[in-house]
Amino acid sequence: MTVYSVVGAGVAGLTVATELVERGASVRVFDPAGGPGAHGCSWWAGGMLAPWCEYENAEEPVMRHGQHALNWWGDRTSVTRKGTLVVASARDTADLRRFARRTEQFEETSEIAGLEPDLDRFPRGLFFAGEAHLDPRHALGDLVIGLREKGVEICAEHAPADASNLIDCRGLAAREALPDLRGVKGEMLVIRAPDVSLTRPVRLLHPRIPLYIVPRGDGVYMLGATMIEAEDRRRITARSMLELLSAAYALNTAFGEAEILEIGTDLRPAFPDNLPRIRQIDGVTYANGLYRHGYLLAPALAQGVADLLLEGKTSEFHDENHA
Repeated sequence: MTVYSVVGAGVAGLTVATELVERGASVRVFDPAGGPGAHGCSWWAGGMLAPWCEYENAEEPVMRHGQHALNWWGDRTSVTRKGTLVVASARDTADLRRFARRTEQFEETSEIAGLEPDLDRFPRGLFFAGEAHLDPRHALGDLVIGLREKGVEICAEHAPADASNLIDCRGLAAREALPDLRGVKGEMLVIRAPDVSLTRPVRLLHPRIPLYIVPRGDGVYMLGATMIEAEDRRRITARSMLELLSAAYALNTAFGEAEILEIGTDLRPAFPDNLPRIRQIDGVTYANGLYRHGYLLAPALAQGVADLLLEGKTSEFHDENHA
């Protein structure tokens, strides 16, 4: 039987391995770190399954494939389906109108307090009822459990030099083979604010740094995230932290008393058009370039890899120029 060796246990590698195993393939997963964790950018994601909101500044495939991602994840981990709320201060209503023109599948609402009582200072917003969110760390853990139940363990080592049928899902670590890959820095905070109660992701349209905040339960929230064309993944900038916290404070002043639990920074792998690619180079299949859409596009990327390797079918993410 053909054995496929997946390299990398982030959201790309784990979804690829899951898709292959569920179609009956034999799979091994290699990751020197031993599995998902703070070393990978998918650990620091927001986990918003928001295809229509993302369409505001993304390409059409993000919206189209992102809709299918809701059910893909819902079949494999816990997904909260309470929609997304987009708000703006009274002085930024023009930004709200612009966001509405660029997106789909929402309703304009002036009943903000009915959806989120702690946001009653905002007069109106956009409600994307069909969207959802998940906890990225739990989702990655559930994929690991699902693979383990099918006999697939994550080998805490590099793939052996003689491994065949390699599928490289290492993100920026694969840049030596993918020279047009670049890093986009994301910065985020995890905070605890027990005096604020939000039940769904909220996006605040802000002229300098649009904020999204995602509830994690028990008064814990993820605040994110910046998009900086940079190669330094080491630390958050003072400006970014101030603007993230200021935007949260603008949502609800009780965030001013929040406890900062974690500060996360990392580099998201992206190609020039910010869409993923499947490339076959010297016998290795590369699946990469999820940018900021990891949890939205990873299922479609994984299905494209499985279609290619198991059925010989190419998807729109297959890069013919590098085949």
